[in-house]
Amino acid sequence: MNKGLNIAFFGSSLVSAYWNGAATYYRGIIKTLHQQGHSITFYEPDVYERQANRDIPDPDYATVVVYQPEENALQQCLDEAGSADIIIKASGVGVFDRELEERIVEIRQDHQQIIFWDVDAPATLDRMINDKNDYFRRLVPEYDQVLTYGGGFPVEDAYKSLGARDCTSIYNAFDPDTHFPVSPKEEYVCDLAFLGNRLPDREKRVENFFIKVARVLPDKKFILGGSGWGDKDLPENVKYVGHVPTKDHNAFNCSARAILNISRDSMATYGFSPATRVFEAAGAGACIITDAWKGIGEFFEPDDEILVADCAEEVVEIMELLDEKGAREVGNAALMKALTKHTYDHRAQQLEEILQLKSIVA
Repeated sequence: MNKGLNIAFFGSSLVSAYWNGAATYYRGIIKTLHQQGHSITFYEPDVYERQANRDIPDPDYATVVVYQPEENALQQCLDEAGSADIIIKASGVGVFDRELEERIVEIRQDHQQIIFWDVDAPATLDRMINDKNDYFRRLVPEYDQVLTYGGGFPVEDAYKSLGARDCTSIYNAFDPDTHFPVSPKEEYVCDLAFLGNRLPDREKRVENFFIKVARVLPDKKFILGGSGWGDKDLPENVKYVGHVPTKDHNAFNCSARAILNISRDSMATYGFSPATRVFEAAGAGACIITDAWKGIGEFFEPDDEILVADCAEEVVEIMELLDEKGAREVGNAALMKALTKHTYDHRAQQLEEILQLKSIVA
């Protein structure tokens, strides 16, 4: 990609991780693009109380434009974005998603690249596959590129079968300046911790891989973080700590003997979809236990760098055998792999290569 391009990015939020699991993903990618000489304007709507629950002030690596969820405000943002070299529309903005996806196609100019960046590709694909009249089916071939933050070849092939010109997975990663080992924090000290918002296609798996395990191991301490779990029936040995801001992620990851990763149903079905939390926990040197999904070995070596469980019973078995020394060894190995393969520098380099190739072809 040529240096110094202007990029307009429409996403859920760059400044708030509140009900917005993609926040650190956006930050990592955009921060690195900025360091490589590009200018990014991030457009985000003022919805879901995200602005009232900011994790960070406006960063120096992007211009943040917060707009009201109104038609006139949206059009003003689109008018401004019309002069960009690249316009990116992420999935799940939260308001006017269809309008944005349609209008970006309509306003594109000959010199521009327009990109759809799907941060929940399995759900988007299932929607289109199950509904032959879904509006986005006709739009897929209009975008120069579809990017996803997970899914690997199953998702890429599915998008191409729906007419995508090209589709590439830009996986989650971590920013070593943000996620790194720290001293434990008393309020997060436990045997097993899980961090994730309460979502319909995740809840049953949390019940199985986390809550069920806690009931079987009453002598161990569990911590549940994330939004929406306040009225969930939890065993006495599970402490619910609510939304965990980004600034506390390192302490959360470093205070538990092990951190549990639980995929959403759709992510587990397609595979090749490691959550952002996996890389952030690895960057903090945490010992990670993950539910099983296809492609784990592409990112971390099972048994050595990450512990894999097919069911609640296997999580129980791991927790009964895992001591501090073993947890530390697995966490250190994960940290080394993350630093050498899974930083946002690695992902941004991949993105530049993709867009450079696209501009040459064009």
